[in-house]
Amino acid sequence: MKLVHLSLRRDLDDGGHCGGDNNSTMTTNHRECNQMSTGAILLADIIPSVIIKFLAPFLPFCIHIRIGLSVIFQAAGYILVALSTKQWAIFGVVCTSFAAGLGEVTFLSYTTYFKENVVSPWSSGTGGAGIVGALSYAGLRSLHLSSSESLLIMLFVPALEAVVFVFLLKHPGKISVCNAPTDDELRSMMKNLSSEPDAPVSNVKLTLKEKIKFAPTLLKYMVPLVLVYFFEYFINQGIFELIYFPNIWLDCQSQYRWLQVDYQVGVFISRSSLNCFQFRWLWLLAVLQGLNVIFFTLEAVYNFCPSIWIVLAFVLWEGLLGGASYVNTFHRVSQEAPLDRKEFSVGVVCMSDSFGIAFAGILAIPVHNALCALPLYN
Repeated sequence: MKLVHLSLRRDLDDGGHCGGDNNSTMTTNHRECNQMSTGAILLADIIPSVIIKFLAPFLPFCIHIRIGLSVIFQAAGYILVALSTKQWAIFGVVCTSFAAGLGEVTFLSYTTYFKENVVSPWSSGTGGAGIVGALSYAGLRSLHLSSSESLLIMLFVPALEAVVFVFLLKHPGKISVCNAPTDDELRSMMKNLSSEPDAPVSNVKLTLKEKIKFAPTLLKYMVPLVLVYFFEYFINQGIFELIYFPNIWLDCQSQYRWLQVDYQVGVFISRSSLNCFQFRWLWLLAVLQGLNVIFFTLEAVYNFCPSIWIVLAFVLWEGLLGGASYVNTFHRVSQEAPLDRKEFSVGVVCMSDSFGIAFAGILAIPVHNALCALPLYN
């Protein structure tokens, strides 16, 4: 959902400039930038998600109600963005942000109820969803369908999510509408997940005080993930739209959309790699993503790359780092968190990417404006 609206962001601006059009780029030093960077729409897209991800771990785990709300808000967001004015379209983005945040934190927490390792297929599925979202939107727009028509076609997505959750997903045991099992039921589930079935399980239901006390121990997972997402979304929403190659087979708006597709391909590959390769040095991924910020910022300022294919290679690398950080972080949490704190731990760490994205959106706006004020180097 988020990727569709970030791709759509280029089409919400009246000018649709990408650092100048094909002719003016070669004849003037002036950068023709959008009046509002994609960082602004990113804030509308992520702040509701941050709020719900922050609150969800401390609220009852009513999975059917949560997923129902996620589906409803997702569909409402698509309709508002497709059919409304720009002001109401922003509200539509807020709706889909709420839906995405609620759905992600709920499903990730729900993975702790399964005996099988479902973190890897979950991560692979979210990576694949990024490709499908970016590719389908770019493909529909290339068929000369409008943004509104493209999003209305995508309304089948929330309906499909509801059908899969209700009829196809094999739930781990019997769950009620509000999934709040008794102590005995939850203790039995935890023992089924444990490699030592007879091991005692204590403190199955954490109090609010216990949750607050335990949360700081998760910072070793959260901080690297926050940094990786901060760096990559700063690149994607503050820098991408300022990188433009004139006189090639793609116009400026198409270049932005296909850079997003390329990024999502990298994310999908690395999120699907857990069963083949595991990476424990989470801080190193953050450092490497920080180096990408330097490269893309210099490219936006000086336009030194001779070919778009070089940029595409770095964008793919950026996506690989982001996906690797996500899947390896949640794999480590699911493996290392105490058994009776797994659901809470996954829910808390889940808010890390949203914090990073929110910080990126805040910083992307002034940086975008500062870069736009610089002369255009040819």
